[in-house]
Amino acid sequence: MEYEILSRLKEANDIYNLDEKEYKKLADEIRGFLMEKVSFTGGHLASNLGVVELTMALHLSLHFPKDKLVWDVGHQSYTHMILTGRQEGFEHLRQLKGMSGFPKARENECDAFSTGHSSTSISAAVGLAKARDIKGSDETIVAVIGDGALSGGMAFEALNNAARLKSNLIIVLNDNNMSITENVGGMANYLGKIRTGAKYRSFKDGVENALHKVPKVGDSVAYHLKRSKDTLKSLFVQEMLFEDMGITYLGPIDGHNVGDLCKAFQYAKRMNSAVLVHVITKKGKGYTPAEKNPASYHGVDPFDIKKGIRNKTRKTTYTQVFGGKLLELAEKDEKITAVCAAMPSGTGLMRFREQFPDRFFDVGIAEEHAVTFAAGMAAGGLKPVVAIYSTFLQRAYDQIIHDVCMDKWPVVFAVDRAGLVGNDGETHQGIFDLSYMNTIPNLTIMAPKNANELEHMLEAAFDMNCPVAIRYPRGEAYVGLEDFHAPIQYGKSELIYRKSGIAILAIGSMVKTGYEVYQKLKEAGICATLVNARFVKPLDTVLLDELTKEHSLFVTMEENSLTGGFGQSVNEYLKDIKTIRTLNIGLPDAFIEQGQVSELKTLFGLDVDSVTERIKKEWQTKS
Repeated sequence: MEYEILSRLKEANDIYNLDEKEYKKLADEIRGFLMEKVSFTGGHLASNLGVVELTMALHLSLHFPKDKLVWDVGHQSYTHMILTGRQEGFEHLRQLKGMSGFPKARENECDAFSTGHSSTSISAAVGLAKARDIKGSDETIVAVIGDGALSGGMAFEALNNAARLKSNLIIVLNDNNMSITENVGGMANYLGKIRTGAKYRSFKDGVENALHKVPKVGDSVAYHLKRSKDTLKSLFVQEMLFEDMGITYLGPIDGHNVGDLCKAFQYAKRMNSAVLVHVITKKGKGYTPAEKNPASYHGVDPFDIKKGIRNKTRKTTYTQVFGGKLLELAEKDEKITAVCAAMPSGTGLMRFREQFPDRFFDVGIAEEHAVTFAAGMAAGGLKPVVAIYSTFLQRAYDQIIHDVCMDKWPVVFAVDRAGLVGNDGETHQGIFDLSYMNTIPNLTIMAPKNANELEHMLEAAFDMNCPVAIRYPRGEAYVGLEDFHAPIQYGKSELIYRKSGIAILAIGSMVKTGYEVYQKLKEAGICATLVNARFVKPLDTVLLDELTKEHSLFVTMEENSLTGGFGQSVNEYLKDIKTIRTLNIGLPDAFIEQGQVSELKTLFGLDVDSVTERIKKEWQTKS
């Protein structure tokens, strides 16, 4: 497909060379380009289709890289990437060694701040504004935040701080009435009332104009209507929150009208304070399937544009296994509740929400609140389960420590997307959870080897009467090793094969790899013991003691950073036994870029062949 206007935009700020009459066609071409490229590589589609005109207007109002634009979350920044000279990068979007699907300051100087998590943009922008003021420079600072992200507590902390600014800062509220699914809570209701206010103003202006045309009485009626506008407005419009905080409010503005947006931004740039520009956009705009079902087109695999997303026949995922088992347990125990942070579908809780609406709680993008809220329910005698992706649970680290584990409240953490998640890259890899949870007293940490074990671990967690975290990976649930199903006993590993010499201790998703490595070692004439560790905390020290009698090489395997993880715990326990050597298989102390999970495992030596060769080499050196 050829793009007449887009092909002329080679570098940042080239959009200034266009005639206003070309803006509409440029927007159409950008949407066509996005659909073409994302349908091939996969990526975030609906959110990007919704901000095309908004991004164009920002680029017509700013000069890059001098001016600074911070995208909240950042998955909606594709148009920004296109307009800053990165069109060719879309050929390898979100692929290994390719272009990131999120803003990355190291990748392009027009990306002012690397983002990937929600509710952070205003904080970063306030910091950039303060840096500007102290240095005495004059760049414009803009933060773009969605209405869903505005439910996060960090955003309100930043707004509170931004209100004290005596210099310019522009906050663009991109309001599409969505996060990934529908927004929930008080802020969503508040913004809904502002939208109603916009309809009211349009209605009022229309009525006043009509009355002025009525002979004799029209002007008088219109005058009295205008005098009463404050009373009428109070019935419809409640936009005073931001103003009362000390932040100038502009809007709502049609987020698909480039002219109106540019006028608003030019006005906002003249203010010597923080300004919030409220923009109304439609998620998925320009592609009917995405407009009708934006949640399904939030993050997509490669698809056929004409046919839309195909309903692939997929095997059961760990997320589905978790959701199904929790529903089964909740049917038997009315004290079980479920909590998520704006991801009921992604965490497998949709059926729970439908069947037990009074026991399901979507708190919005507010992971910290979700954890302490669950602690409160546990303190009240309920059995809450908090289902959050590994990368997002990081945000609630303090709450896990102080509000749950200090008093041993029996909260169950379903840590989804643990380990390598692939194409979303550095900000989304779930490779630190074993490390950050391993440091917390009173927290029990488990990881299942397969689907069946996840079900049994979830059931067992409710009987442990303490904080429990169960971490499991993204994607298809492994159903192998079903012949090995020893009952879950607290703090006890599962011995799959027992030999001597080498002891392979694998946790979670790496048990499957460990089994395949065991088979390859066996074919090479090397004996090994294979252990499904099950528990990262507490360690099964009884089994470790027993294995030291017949094994001299201990190999730990985890899909987690080696720093602070399972392997280091084993090392620490065995450190005083001089006859024992350890080999830790895991991920390096680094942020892992985007790429297919299989590619990343090969790159970092977690694939079967690499692990087998490392063990052989270590064993031969030992011998």
